[in-house]
Order: sequence, then structure tokens, then C-alpha cells
Amino acid sequence: MNIVAINGSPRKNANTATLLKKALEGARQNGAQTELIHLYDLTYQGCVSCFACKLPNGKSHGRCAHKDELKPLLEKLHHADAIVLGSPIYFGNLTGMMRSFIERLAFQYTVYDTHYSSLFPRKIPIGFIYTMNLDEKRMKEWGYVEALSGLQNRLGSIFGSSEGLYVTDTYQFKDYSKYDITAFSEPLKAKRRQEFFPQDCEKAYDMGARFAREGISNDFNAKIEPH
Repeated sequence: MNIVAINGSPRKNANTATLLKKALEGARQNGAQTELIHLYDLTYQGCVSCFACKLPNGKSHGRCAHKDELKPLLEKLHHADAIVLGSPIYFGNLTGMMRSFIERLAFQYTVYDTHYSSLFPRKIPIGFIYTMNLDEKRMKEWGYVEALSGLQNRLGSIFGSSEGLYVTDTYQFKDYSKYDITAFSEPLKAKRRQEFFPQDCEKAYDMGARFAREGISNDFNAKIEPH
């Protein structure tokens, strides 16, 4: 049972990374092997529209043919039992690095038939962890949930299932006084981080734990089924 988390934030130890580490901790505590990948460590492009993955008799059918530093990660994820994607929200959507990664990850398995079916060989869960500076009320008013859930649901249809964890009103700076930030109250941000961020970490932990338990259970059931 192998679960891979992908950090789409440029920060390796801030909110998004912390939540991903909690998800992997929950997975490990329930018997899974885990790995955390930081996208900003890699040099790569989004989809280059070569369509090699769409050639039925081609050597790259169903697999991304573009060779750069993302290629080994895509191969690793082809064999993963669950994937957890984490990204801060920049201007209402995932980071550019995460978007480019998802283009390469998802398009290779997408079939241009009437059902837009999938070439991914198994059904696995995909978890999304979104972190953002907005509070929950404004997140909904500004349409963030609608913008993010469409892509999330599409990946669920490609890989098997998907779910999202929305972490709002995050604490961004160690010293708010150094920045031109008048829209937010540092004391309120600090209070929320102390009271609510631990709960978000527990939710991330539970996601990873559940993915691991369900994956191990599926493996066990597959082994005992008669052939």
C-alpha cells in the first residue's frame, strides 16, 4: 500500500505541507508506505499538446511522452494506491505548478470517446487539500468551491474517487506588522490558527488513515476472492 502526497506550494514547511505531512502520518499509522513530493523542486512544463498519449498503437498510448523532471513522478504515480494533492489557492485557483502537473497527470489517461473514459488501470482515491487566506464565508461568496470542485470531480472520474478538504483563513506570516496587510487582523489570525488549524490537521490525518485502511482492505479482499 503506497500513498504519495504532492505539495503544490513553494513553501516546504508552511500550511499546505504541514497538512500533507499529517495525511501521510495517518496513512503510515495504518500500514501504508508514504512519500511527499515538492513540485517546486522539479523543472517541468504543463501539457505540450503532442497527443502521443492518444495514439492507440503508439509506444506512449495512455502515458505522457514528454520527457522532463516530471516524467519519473508520473511513472511513480501510475503505481500508487492513493494520491493526496495539496495546494494553496492563488487568485481563486490552484498554483500554476499544480495546474501544470495535473494537466500532465490526468490528460494521459483521458480517452476521447463519448464517455471521456479513463485508461488508468485501477480505481484509487484522490484527496485534495486546499489552503487559503480567505475565510469560509468569502470563499463561498467568491465561487471558490465551484471553481475547485469541477477539477476535483473530473480527477475522481479518471482515477476512481475524489474528496476535498478546504482549510480557510490561514495564518500566513510570522510578523504581520512587516507587510502591507490591512485586510486581516493578526491577533484573530493567530487565534484561529491556535483553535482551528489543529482540527484541520486532524481532518488531514483522518483522510490519510482512511485511504490506507480502505486500500489495505481492498488488497485483502482481492487476494481472497476466487479466481
